[in-house]
Amino acid sequence: MSNPIPEDYRNLLVEVKQRIRFAQYEALKAVNKELIALYWDIGRIIITRQQGASWGKSVVEQLAKDLQAEFPGIGGFSTRNIWNMRGFYVAYSQNEKLQPLVAEIGWTHNLVILEKCKDDLEPG
Repeated sequence: MSNPIPEDYRNLLVEVKQRIRFAQYEALKAVNKELIALYWDIGRIIITRQQGASWGKSVVEQLAKDLQAEFPGIGGFSTRNIWNMRGFYVAYSQNEKLQPLVAEIGWTHNLVILEKCKDDLEPG
C-alpha cells in the first residue's frame, strides 16, 4: 500500500520548480558574465600585442585555428569572432560607464549593439 500524496504536494512541486528555474537562470548569468570577461580579455590581449608590432590578419587567423584545435567542440573562436572580441574591447574600453553593463547582456546582443552603434561607440 503506497502513501497517498499530500494535498499540498502541488505547492511543493511549484516551489521546487521555481527554485530550479531560478538556479538555472543564475547559472546562465554567471556563465555569460565569465564569457564576456573572457572575450574582453582576448580583445585586450590582441590590442596590447598589436601596439608597436606588425600583427595583421594572419595572426588572428592562426590564433583562431589554434584555439579551435585546442578546444574542439567549443564555439566562439572563429576568426570573425576573435576580430569581434578585438572590436568589442576597442569600443568599450574607453567608456567606463558602459563597461559593467556589457557583461549583463549576451555576446550576440553585444555584437548587435556594436554593429548598429559603431560610429557612436568610437572613442572620440
